[in-house]
Amino acid sequence: MILHGNNSEKDYIMNRETYLNTVTSKYLVPHFKAQGFDIPSNIRMACSLTSGRGAKNKAIGLCWNDSASADNTFEIMISPTIADSSRVIDILIHEVCHAVVGLKAGHGSAFKRCAQSVGLTGKMTATTASDDLKATIAQWVADLGEYPHAVLQGENSGKPKQGTRMLKATCADCGYTVRLSAKWAALGSPICPCCNEGMDLE
Repeated sequence: MILHGNNSEKDYIMNRETYLNTVTSKYLVPHFKAQGFDIPSNIRMACSLTSGRGAKNKAIGLCWNDSASADNTFEIMISPTIADSSRVIDILIHEVCHAVVGLKAGHGSAFKRCAQSVGLTGKMTATTASDDLKATIAQWVADLGEYPHAVLQGENSGKPKQGTRMLKATCADCGYTVRLSAKWAALGSPICPCCNEGMDLE
């Protein structure tokens, strides 16, 4: 968090992690409480790549169980591919629901009860905010400000994919040429099938 000028709240420029944690403590805790659900105190959020779980590793949010963390904290990650403030917050709410009901509940009845109570709708594995929740989130964003993030479009976005560099091996006697990877070249120079001699690597 960077401080500009005096100490008033409006003079702070939040980073993404501070924003997500502030949304949770300032807005989500009372929002969930009003529906009869308590958000665990051992919980933290971050903007982070979410690959590594799921069939196609395309999760836009993840909640890791507190038992997976060295300090027994639920870890929630929001994908950097999402930048819209309202969408980020409704993804955050979905992941917080997992922490509230426990990850063993999956997207079953306990999760559904919590998710629908706090304003999520649709298929439970891919919820979105209801119209009422969108209106509430809009008020939160108006109060706190926009999510301080720009979409991460991909690790190699705009860059050509570099292929494996192939080495060239040439027979000095007949000119026979072959290409091979550095992995195989490390085992030794290839033998020319015509001259039965070692070939020169370039």
